[in-house]
Amino acid sequence: MKRLAAMLFVVGMVFLLSACSDDQSAKDGLDQFVDNWNAQDFDKMYDQLTEESQKEISKEDFTKRYTDIYDQAGVSDLKVTAGDVSEEDEKSNADTQQLPLSVSMQTVAGKVEFDKQAELVKVDEEDGATWKVNWDPSYIFAELNDNESVRITSVEPERGRILDANGEELAFNATVPSVGIVPGQLEADGTSRDETLDQVAEKLDVDREEIDALLEQSWVTDEVNVPIKTLRPDQRDLADEVGQLPGVQITDTSSRFYPHGEAAAHLTGYVKKVDAEFLEEDDNASNYDADSYVGSTGLESVYEDQLRGTIGWKIYTVSETSDEQEVIAETEVKNGEDVETTIDINMQEKIYDQLKDDSGASVALDPKTGATLALVSAPSYDPNNFIFGWDDEEYEKLSNDENSPFSAKFNKAYAPGSTIKPLTAAVGLDNGVITPDEKKHIEGLKWDNDGKFGNYSVTRVSDRLSDVDLKDALITSDNIYFAMTAVDTGAENFEAGLKSFGFGEELDYEFPTAASSISNDGLDNETLLADSGYGQGQVLMSPLHLAAAYTPFVNDGNLIKPTLLKSKAQESVVWNEGVLPKEGADAITEGLRGVVEDERGSAHNPVVDGLTLAGKTGTAELKQSQDDENGTENGWFVAYDYDNQDLLISMMVEGVQDKGGSHYTVEKVKNVFK
Repeated sequence: MKRLAAMLFVVGMVFLLSACSDDQSAKDGLDQFVDNWNAQDFDKMYDQLTEESQKEISKEDFTKRYTDIYDQAGVSDLKVTAGDVSEEDEKSNADTQQLPLSVSMQTVAGKVEFDKQAELVKVDEEDGATWKVNWDPSYIFAELNDNESVRITSVEPERGRILDANGEELAFNATVPSVGIVPGQLEADGTSRDETLDQVAEKLDVDREEIDALLEQSWVTDEVNVPIKTLRPDQRDLADEVGQLPGVQITDTSSRFYPHGEAAAHLTGYVKKVDAEFLEEDDNASNYDADSYVGSTGLESVYEDQLRGTIGWKIYTVSETSDEQEVIAETEVKNGEDVETTIDINMQEKIYDQLKDDSGASVALDPKTGATLALVSAPSYDPNNFIFGWDDEEYEKLSNDENSPFSAKFNKAYAPGSTIKPLTAAVGLDNGVITPDEKKHIEGLKWDNDGKFGNYSVTRVSDRLSDVDLKDALITSDNIYFAMTAVDTGAENFEAGLKSFGFGEELDYEFPTAASSISNDGLDNETLLADSGYGQGQVLMSPLHLAAAYTPFVNDGNLIKPTLLKSKAQESVVWNEGVLPKEGADAITEGLRGVVEDERGSAHNPVVDGLTLAGKTGTAELKQSQDDENGTENGWFVAYDYDNQDLLISMMVEGVQDKGGSHYTVEKVKNVFK
């Protein structure tokens, strides 16, 4: 019996201890609360609050309040840690315990860290004792108390300017007039509210419905000034005129402005207001708020980080009973930096004046340093309209224009036509396939490579010459000479030679530019190899790369890397050294001089006295097939001043088939040099 009694006692103790083990410790309760907090699961956190805390705020309000605070403060990397409990507290039978708590997080205004004491209360339930948290708003931020709310404000940085090489502003922040309406003051001197608003709409060229919608916003009262439209810097007279109407107020504000409009639109690009998608998805969204602007295209986009600067943030508490504020976190605003380019805005505008009525592109370089003097695309648009508003008809017209005025063309790739012939010559010279004085014997107008081309043959314009050297080949733009040169060089060596000129490389250039390509699937086809030698294969080049590809002819055979930043243009940077021998470069320049100065040359007319130009024309035929007679033509001219060696221009005009072909482009380029 004694043994049975002892066994029953042991079983009872085990049962008792097992029942007691269902009781939760205060540390376990806080750990569970902290897990939910780190997950920002405010619903589950609310379920762990004491009954007294839950009486103070509903679950819905609790969840919304603290979710909103964390969202608006941009909380990330939240790390809440329950501290260790002392042995004495762990053995305590008290129904209330104070446990240490550490909180750390990143916010838009910087890092926030603080320590707290969390108060937990023991609650007996059917399944055992649990511990609930006595809620205090200061658990969210140490400075936050009851009857206080959290405010997050921002200070926009001043955007940096975009400057040309001489400090001329291409994009800057102008002081401009802003037209606003005070609703309660619209009636005066017998003029009704509707009459005033109609006049405002007419003078500002704004739909009356748009003005009504602005005045009907929920925050608008009779006393506030409601912004209606921001005017351009040159519209001060209009601002003064509309400001005479009752209830209209004119204030000064800052706005991005592009003083050179269409001439530099594709270069500068423009800024636009950020949208909800950007704020939700962009990796750098923490540096913006709903009123921020971001670079959308052009240099505004390329140099967004430098131009933008860093937004200033302040997180603080405000009280219903006091004007005092307590700062939780703050970061100072940092204004953006200027971007100094190598662009010469006078050159930019001169080239644009030549191109503005056509569809095309042009690039101007300093051939010795690689500095970009102009990047022009046409047709164009006024980037200021993206800031100050578009006329609906004008925007629709530009959007439907088949010549794509909103898209830059100087960084796209096109068939270069005969402008590639100097490169073919360079590759041939470098491989020893041709020499400057060697003559190729060419009979007739057609060449089929002894029948190897099948039914196809290369055609040249004139058969006046039967023995053709390099200079004559360039002057007369002899297709057969350069087709022969490519074939004699061989596919492997020809491709390697073009790659030394930068083909197939992602151009290391500040403005994103399409890489030039040699062919779709290699030059194993000898017909394609021959066509590539004179510019009718599958070769594609951007106007920028084509301009850079002519720099070896004035740099002893060294290919110079183009640049757009003034800080990089103090000295020339060699992209590839010795892409052809110096004597070969001189020989090509001699031939290209003849293209302009010899009456047989395709760029001879119009004759302009005093110009010392070497250059090459090219006509790229865009046809569906060789028999197509209705294709369009792009007219090219690449030229450089062989005497001063300070300017090199590539220009392409689309649709020149009815304008005189590449001669149409020649005149425009000569006008710029002139």
